[in-house]
Amino acid sequence: MQLDRQLPILVTGAAGRIGRGVVAALVSAGWRVRGFDLRPSRLATESLIADLADTAAVAKACSGTGAVIHLGGVPDDEDFLTRLLPSNIVGTYNVLEGARAGGVTRMLVASSGQVQWWQQKGGPWPVHAHDPYTPRHWYAAGKIFLEAAAMGYGHDFGMTVLALRLGWCPRNQQHIDEVASTPVGPDIYMSPADAGRFCVRAIEADLKPGFSVMYVASRPVKNTVLDLSVAKQLLGWEPTDQWPTGATEGMEA
Repeated sequence: MQLDRQLPILVTGAAGRIGRGVVAALVSAGWRVRGFDLRPSRLATESLIADLADTAAVAKACSGTGAVIHLGGVPDDEDFLTRLLPSNIVGTYNVLEGARAGGVTRMLVASSGQVQWWQQKGGPWPVHAHDPYTPRHWYAAGKIFLEAAAMGYGHDFGMTVLALRLGWCPRNQQHIDEVASTPVGPDIYMSPADAGRFCVRAIEADLKPGFSVMYVASRPVKNTVLDLSVAKQLLGWEPTDQWPTGATEGMEA
């Protein structure tokens, strides 16, 4: 099933580091984009400023959209009860339910390689999406919740749902230094441009309903740590960039 280009694509987290790359790629490819974030989404066709924990705001944002790309939420470990629970757990519920109620037929939901953290660090490599979970901490546990919930929506409601275990996309200079100094960092790097190109391909591909989980990252420098074969086989997608290409491009102060 292919999507109607007359309908906008909702991108949550549109003002974030990955979100800006995804919005720019979609707009460049001729799609209308409805950005949803706590800050204005300057690159989007329209920008909604609201919180993912606001059920009514999320439902309104999902209404009349052809697809949802859910990138929003707290991007790493913080206090569970005050930060991760409302944004990453309640927010995930609101987005999935808003999409279902709004008749959305395709969803891309951002998971994380942190769900298999310890295997990434110590092997065996490459890490396959079907390997057992080895979560880092509460943030990763929330992403496991997201994947499990998204699977149900893909199977039960006739939606095409892709759970994306995104590579390491640095958000500031400290993160860039960490990528460069970590043994596997350059091999699990993901540029915002590669994330954008992937999302355009995933939105434009002719896909059947159902659920798939896959790794999405740029080309490794030395070792193939993440298995990208599911994304390549399902979508015919290939990453373009390699660390450090794009690491500082468009980075906000």
